[in-house]
Amino acid sequence: MIRVVLVDDQELVRVGFRMVLDVEPDIEVVGEAGDGETAVELLRAVAADVVLVDIRMPLLDGVETTRRIRAAADGPRVLILTTFDLDEYAYAALKAGASGFMLKEVSPPDLLSAIRAVHSGNAVVAPSTTRRLLDRFAGRLVTDDDPRTPESLEVLTAREREVLVLVARGLSNAEIADRLHLAEATVKAHVGRFLTKLDLRDRVQAVVLAYETGLVEVRPKS
Repeated sequence: MIRVVLVDDQELVRVGFRMVLDVEPDIEVVGEAGDGETAVELLRAVAADVVLVDIRMPLLDGVETTRRIRAAADGPRVLILTTFDLDEYAYAALKAGASGFMLKEVSPPDLLSAIRAVHSGNAVVAPSTTRRLLDRFAGRLVTDDDPRTPESLEVLTAREREVLVLVARGLSNAEIADRLHLAEATVKAHVGRFLTKLDLRDRVQAVVLAYETGLVEVRPKS
């Protein structure tokens, strides 16, 4: 059973998500909160696996809520809810530890798929979507906390760096395999190795790192 907590200041949004989730045999909504502070307090008393967090809320926004949730020992995974697919706050939330983000008007099948994917340890943001987000906002959202430098990448082999660049550019494992003339399983192994070496949680964090270190540059807007 996947235990889910809904965090959104709009009650109608929470009701809509609950209606979708309550009919699923493997998902249980175990709590709701209308703001980040209430959510953090709730999670001290309620065990959850996945938390859906609105990015814009009173008292405590989705970024800080995510940071506090993920800072807790064995804290649940976080999915960010945003109204705009290029919401600048979503980038900061990914840095804070979110496993991805989705639009509030997400279809029920996609919402269910995202929750199950995050519960199993995967990120739910398509690399191409992440790339678009970073193209627009990375230049002005890089912060000084936990800074990464190009030297951070020196632990990687040439092939691992090559695969990381292609991941950051939005290619899937299959597309990378085709580009580099490798087996898809080999690409997956390279991804796993650079995630481990760089102490990254998933592909989302890998994309962020690639941009922050300058391995992949933000394209200027025309």
